[in-house]
Amino acid sequence: MTSSLPAIRSAVRPWLEKFEAGDCAVVAVSGGADSLALAYALVVEAKKLAVSVHAVTVDHQLQNNSAIQANRVVEQMLTLGITTTVEKVVVNIIDGLEASARSARYTALNEVSKKLGAVAVFLGHTQDDQAEGVLLGLARGSGTRSLSAMAPHRGIYIRPLLSLTRSDTENVCAEVGLTPWNDPHNKDNTFARVRVRTQALPVLEDAIGPGISQALARSAELLRHDADALDLWAEREANSLNLADLDCEYLQKLPIAIRSRIIRMAIYAAGAPGGSVTAEHVGAVEALITAWNGQGEAHLPGGVKVGRFSGRLSLLHH
Repeated sequence: MTSSLPAIRSAVRPWLEKFEAGDCAVVAVSGGADSLALAYALVVEAKKLAVSVHAVTVDHQLQNNSAIQANRVVEQMLTLGITTTVEKVVVNIIDGLEASARSARYTALNEVSKKLGAVAVFLGHTQDDQAEGVLLGLARGSGTRSLSAMAPHRGIYIRPLLSLTRSDTENVCAEVGLTPWNDPHNKDNTFARVRVRTQALPVLEDAIGPGISQALARSAELLRHDADALDLWAEREANSLNLADLDCEYLQKLPIAIRSRIIRMAIYAAGAPGGSVTAEHVGAVEALITAWNGQGEAHLPGGVKVGRFSGRLSLLHH
């Protein structure tokens, strides 16, 4: 078997080289193969650069004995010479277990990284995670941004393993003597992501041929470049507009990909809560511009109302 160690060390090195001696980097460790392998690679490469690595494991308290698993992470990190913070969180199930747990996890990671003054938080997502995300986005009928899956770098978060596979990280753990934990949730078919991983992707591999995960991840990268360009264009347009009072004729001349982004920006600028605007909400405003027949105001999240008066869109917050 070819060693996966050189590939994973090469993946983390360029990110660490951006930091200065004495900087602290956080690595999120669940105890699965991806995060264990990432922690190993980080600690090996960070030593040469005098960057300190601190692990954070989030105990979601969703399973019996979750504290035992957190302690296993602490013990395995100690063998690598890494100190670990265990953050216990209470998951308020707002929009499904997976999404709610993710939200609680990122809140915890943000808080710990601030306390430590960390320059970055490293996450162990792989090419397989990218492929699963793209398929889930396709199934939901999502737009370009959603299909572009996870960015290698956003804010303080860095995902250096997006070009590596889950098999690569499992090989690293086997090579260096780390013992991955298999989260029972990863085998629970009530989760759409698990069904994609265990059923949909293997069927696609059989039907279309090997390399489907790699192809989906490559599509995600191309779509991310497109989404970034469209976002930038829309922002430039929006900077010259009053988002509370928009000229319908002007908007109608714009490509729909740009117009829909401006509509979304305008709804949020009027006071809609972050993350609350759906494609249906944008469509209701789009109809006021391109399918105008005297219809009434569109009522949107956060008490935002959009009406058309004398060829102009008026956005109000009540």
